[in-house]
Amino acid sequence: KDLRPPVISLMLSPGLGLFMAVLVQMTIAGKSFIGGNMEIALAANLTASSRLWQDAAGIPRFSSRNCHIALVSVKTKVPSSVLPKIMSKFLDSTLQKVLPCLLCPAVDAVLNLVNAKFTTMTSEIPLGTAGTLQYALLNPPLTSETFIELDLKTILHQKEGKEVGLPMDRSSLASLPPKRDAATQLILSANFLSAELSILQTSFNLEISNNMVLGLPPLVTTMLGALIPEISRVLPPSQPVVIEMREAKAPVVTITPDKSLVQLFSTAEFWVSPSDSAPESLFVLDIHSNLEVQFAIAEEKLRLSLALQSPADAAAPHGAMGDLHHFSVFQELPLKGVLADIIHVVYVPLIN
Repeated sequence: KDLRPPVISLMLSPGLGLFMAVLVQMTIAGKSFIGGNMEIALAANLTASSRLWQDAAGIPRFSSRNCHIALVSVKTKVPSSVLPKIMSKFLDSTLQKVLPCLLCPAVDAVLNLVNAKFTTMTSEIPLGTAGTLQYALLNPPLTSETFIELDLKTILHQKEGKEVGLPMDRSSLASLPPKRDAATQLILSANFLSAELSILQTSFNLEISNNMVLGLPPLVTTMLGALIPEISRVLPPSQPVVIEMREAKAPVVTITPDKSLVQLFSTAEFWVSPSDSAPESLFVLDIHSNLEVQFAIAEEKLRLSLALQSPADAAAPHGAMGDLHHFSVFQELPLKGVLADIIHVVYVPLIN
C-alpha cells in the first residue's frame, strides 16, 4: 500500500539501447513473525538495461536484461530492540528475493507497450481506398548518446497491388535540421510525398457543374461564348457546361526552407450537356497548378493543406469536336481567370 509515483531516469546506451533507473517507494503491510500486524516502509532502486534490436520481420524491438534491485532504506514500526540483527538481515534477504519478482515484470510491461507501438508503426496503413503504405526498417536501429535513429524504407502499393517505385534519396544526418531536445523527429522526403500523392491522384478527379460554383459566373455556354468570341456562334445558347477535371500525371512535391509546393498536372475537359441530346466534348485544356502546402500533425497523422499560389497555367486547347473543329486554335487566356477561380473555390477545397 502507499505506493508513491516512481522517479524514473532514462539514458541511452550507445550501441545497445536504453538504461533506466527507477526509485520506488512503497509500504508493505502484513502479519508480523512476532505476532500482530507490521508495516515496512522501503525505498529501492531498480536498474535495468534494454537492448534495441531488429526482429526477423524487420520490426524494432526492446528486450529487457540485467534487472537489479538495490534496497536504499527499510523502516518498520517495530523498535530496533525488538528486531534483532539476525531478523533484520532475514528481512533484507527476503525483500531482495521478493522485490525483483514484484518490480522487474513492470519493466517488461512498459517495454511491451513500446513494442506494440513499433508493431503498429510497421503495419499496413490504408491510404483511403487508393492503396496502402507500410514502413519497415532499412537498417538495424542505431543508438547514440543523444538519440535513436531508425532508417525506414517506405513500401507503397496501389489499389491493384502494384508497388510504386521510390527513389532512394536518403539524407545524411548532417544535412537534417538540428534536433530539438526531448523531441522525436520524423524526416520524410519530397520524393516520398510525391509518390504518396501519385497513389491518391485518381481521387483528385472531379466533375464540376454549375450548381457547385457558388458566387462565380454560371457555367453555361453563354459564359463561354462571352469569354471566347471565336466559338460563340456555334455554341447552343444557355446550355449547362460541365468541366471534367482529371490528373494527367503524378503530382510533384517540392520542399525548400522557405515554402513547400505541390504541382498538379491536370486536364480540364469542357462538355456541353443539352437537354435533348447526348453530352458533347467542346475542348480540353492542359492545366499546370502550383499549390502551396501547409503541414500539420493531427492524431499522429501528417496532414497537408493546399492553397492555390498563383493562377493556373493553361496550355492551348486540343481535342475539339463537332462544329468546333474550325476553332481548334483559340486564345485560352480569357478562360484562365475563370479556371483559377474554379480551382480555388471548388477544386482545391475538395482535394483538401
